[in-house]
Amino acid sequence: MNRHSASDRSPRAASGRKLSGRLPSGGLIDRGRPLQFRFDGQVGTAFPGDTLASALLANGIRLVGRSFKYHRPRGILTAGSEEPNALVELREGARREPNTRATIVEMFDGLVARSQNRFPSLAFDLMAASALAAPLLSAGFYYKTFMFPVAFWEKLYEPLIRRAAGLGRAAADADPDRYDKVSLFCDILVVGAGPAGLAAALTAARSGARVILCDEDFRPGGRLLSDRVELDDHPAMTWVDQALREFESCDKATLLLRTCVNSAYDGGVYAALQRVADHLPVPGTNQPRQRLVRITATCCVLASGAVERPVILEGNDRPGVMLAGAVRSYLNRFAVAPGREAVVFGNTDSALATADDLARAGIRVHAIIDSRHEESLQIRALGERLGIPYSAGARVTRTHGTTSLTGVTIADRAGETRRIRCDLLALSGGWSPALGLATHQNGRPVWDETLCAFIPGDLPPGMFVAGSVTGLSGTGAALASGHAVGAAAVATCGLTPATLDMPVTQDLPDRPGALWHTLEDLEAPSGAAFVDFQNDVMAKDIRGATREGYVSVEHLKRYTTLGMATDQGKTSNVNGLALLAAMTGRSIAETGTTTTRPPVQPIAIGALAGPHRGRHFRPERLTPTHDWARAHGAHFTTAGLWMRAQWFARPSDPTWQETVNREVMTVRRAVGFCDVTTLGKIDIQGPDATRFLERIYCNNFARLAVGRVRYGLMLREDGFAFDDGTTARLGETHYLMTTTTANAAKIMEHLEYCRQWLFPEDDVQMISVTDEWAQIALAGPKSREVLAAIVDPGFDVGNAALPFMATVETTVCGSIPARLFRISFSGELAYEIAVPARHGAVLADALMRAGAPFGIAPYGTEALGVLRIEKGHPAGPELNGQTTAHDLGFGKLLSRKKDYIGARMAQRPALIDPGRQTLIGLMPLAPDAVLGAGAHLLPDHAAATAANDQGWVSSSAWSPTCGSWIGLGFLADGAHRHREIVAVYDPIRGNIVRARVCPPVFVDPDGGRLHA
Repeated sequence: MNRHSASDRSPRAASGRKLSGRLPSGGLIDRGRPLQFRFDGQVGTAFPGDTLASALLANGIRLVGRSFKYHRPRGILTAGSEEPNALVELREGARREPNTRATIVEMFDGLVARSQNRFPSLAFDLMAASALAAPLLSAGFYYKTFMFPVAFWEKLYEPLIRRAAGLGRAAADADPDRYDKVSLFCDILVVGAGPAGLAAALTAARSGARVILCDEDFRPGGRLLSDRVELDDHPAMTWVDQALREFESCDKATLLLRTCVNSAYDGGVYAALQRVADHLPVPGTNQPRQRLVRITATCCVLASGAVERPVILEGNDRPGVMLAGAVRSYLNRFAVAPGREAVVFGNTDSALATADDLARAGIRVHAIIDSRHEESLQIRALGERLGIPYSAGARVTRTHGTTSLTGVTIADRAGETRRIRCDLLALSGGWSPALGLATHQNGRPVWDETLCAFIPGDLPPGMFVAGSVTGLSGTGAALASGHAVGAAAVATCGLTPATLDMPVTQDLPDRPGALWHTLEDLEAPSGAAFVDFQNDVMAKDIRGATREGYVSVEHLKRYTTLGMATDQGKTSNVNGLALLAAMTGRSIAETGTTTTRPPVQPIAIGALAGPHRGRHFRPERLTPTHDWARAHGAHFTTAGLWMRAQWFARPSDPTWQETVNREVMTVRRAVGFCDVTTLGKIDIQGPDATRFLERIYCNNFARLAVGRVRYGLMLREDGFAFDDGTTARLGETHYLMTTTTANAAKIMEHLEYCRQWLFPEDDVQMISVTDEWAQIALAGPKSREVLAAIVDPGFDVGNAALPFMATVETTVCGSIPARLFRISFSGELAYEIAVPARHGAVLADALMRAGAPFGIAPYGTEALGVLRIEKGHPAGPELNGQTTAHDLGFGKLLSRKKDYIGARMAQRPALIDPGRQTLIGLMPLAPDAVLGAGAHLLPDHAAATAANDQGWVSSSAWSPTCGSWIGLGFLADGAHRHREIVAVYDPIRGNIVRARVCPPVFVDPDGGRLHA
């Protein structure tokens, strides 16, 4: 039976005329400083303390957006960060920010905002026609459509989908603002500055603990900002202000407002986003817009509160449908009337008592609808006092209106329905604890049937929970919980908890009753009954998913996109789970919940990057001789993060190639030096250092004598070559390992992994000393004479005293401590001289003076590369992760007398197959023919096909020593194909060069120069 209690005519507040919603008094706003803002070009007035959402409502603007898929009109649902509807574009130009929640945008003068996801305008959106295709756009439609014809996907379907997808528009220009990162440390981190959080923080601060109190709002107080609560017979904000003054007066207390703690990690580490200047038109000079804060805390008190849930009913997304708690926020905190004629619908006394706040603001309340079958005497008395009809066991079944709410249909406990005219529906389906942080380390929430909510289960180490996040209701209970938990956290930190005089308040009993939906038939839900507002997921989508077999919560989430929008389902997840449980005949506890992952709130990529952008994205590392090299004409190149001298040009050098040729020949004929500081240097010490190295390297190190150096090859666990370098034994239990520049950090990580996880029984310690030492390679036939000139008197550098692969400690250049290594990367008589980094430039100057009679010259990385290719030394291009010791010609290094990382896997048949591509040298038949690195090796005169591909060129260079281009590469069965002619096919450069296969060592194959 249907009957109407009021005319179908829309109330004035829902008509085309915009009525001011600002109340004449009250609120936590500064009415003495009016602000102006623009929304879709319309100028509005606001006050400091407003959010954009409250300002829009105050200016009579209720339609603020369009939904993602169906472009349905949407209004403001909440008053906090959980808002799914009121997403706007904020600011203009390069600072334009899409998908900003209007409910958390702090008002400032000149703010510019635009609605999004509409065309051509918000009021008249042509894309709303997509609602006509709603039956075709149900959940999962994208898995079943756009399949045929195949050719249409790239040319039609994908372009159309990409054009229609998304919400706001990202700025086209580079972000002009700065973002920062900082690390903070404390004993106790308190998340949330509501009554529980303030009580916990104040208890901890009084106890002498280092406390950080974070709250995402720009004003602390939590629900005390919005609810009319008295503490000690005074407004609650009086106590809040007093508590804050005392907290901030403590030396070890830090208050971070506009700061959301987003993630909880191992070791008591938490990530928080601080919106430093989002409330300003433009950040100040050198002021970051946002800051990512890394907080390390011994304990954490999670007092993050709870999120109110809507109710699933037909038309629950219309502008004018608002959560009851949000209604109280706009009334009491912002002095804004969200409507003129209201209906209150809920399942708790606190939600239904919203009628009292509405009546006090002069808003007519037509009905209080209590979904619970048992009457609430308190709410009945409230209704009688205010003259508002109260109905228990009733429900709102649907709403009416187009771009705003004009009325609701109510069904009483007998099933009779009536329609009530209103422009505001204040509804509440209960509260869900905001327990995201409590689940970030695989903690699973627990369903509480009494509270109709998930509450925290197993907590991360060091975390405590307080207040409504535990399911408590009432200010007094929250204060007591915060104080008790704060005292427990203080005791955990080894301090004596202080007492806290608790303010007196009266908590009203709140008996929640399960209220998820008011749908008549869950087998065939009708109408636009929305579960997830932001992703347009309706009840019928969940029904469809269950019919398709998606009855796991994780499958449901991905099939329907429930909870996958920017709000992460804060207002929708529990309702969706309740529907799934009802449709599958299970309890909510049996149905379970999805896994919650960081972050709790959206974070801009700019904030994650922080200052690491532009030239700071990969910070430059400079060698100790950088300034010296620049003064001597160096041209620099990047080598990983390092800036290295590529060559040293002279005015007489016509081209860079001539410069490199000169440097190479200087080393071959006289003497040159090169800064090799960038090679990784790892100091390894401990009683088990030798055993540790035996396990790391594939060749033997146990018999390496003190004062000697050995080449070492390291394998990955899969048996492939990882890195190579030399390791010097400086003492019985003291080694110095060098690595390639490119793998320095990876090798350090690998060694730490081996020490901590694979071989924890080894008593060994290590540290990177790459930055501690400047290291210069001195190479060439005259290098011994130059070295003798810079070492301090009394030290012998002769062949007998300092033979090949030996190391000694001495002093140079007048008492500068130094380490000398008789090793060579060039194939010439050579030494590497290591001095403390601050003496690097002094050493370079000394070498130039001492070597002047011999024609000494510095050389850069290009000449270094030519020298190592001439000598056949593998480097980064050869150690690319795809080669084995056998491929590199180092099969004999694989020890058969010990176990080491990769030993078993290195002997797999495929890795020791004689037909594998192995290291070879290449010389073109025409010396001037360029060999390009990366070129393919084919049989001579064979067609350039994949079937004929037998290898590749890894490194190549012009060799002034050989008077020809030369190269290193890998060729199938290469060791047995020396002197064979192959075709070097370079499809990128478009040429084919005939070349002769030869041994990879082009200069001094017998090694006589090394031992000179």
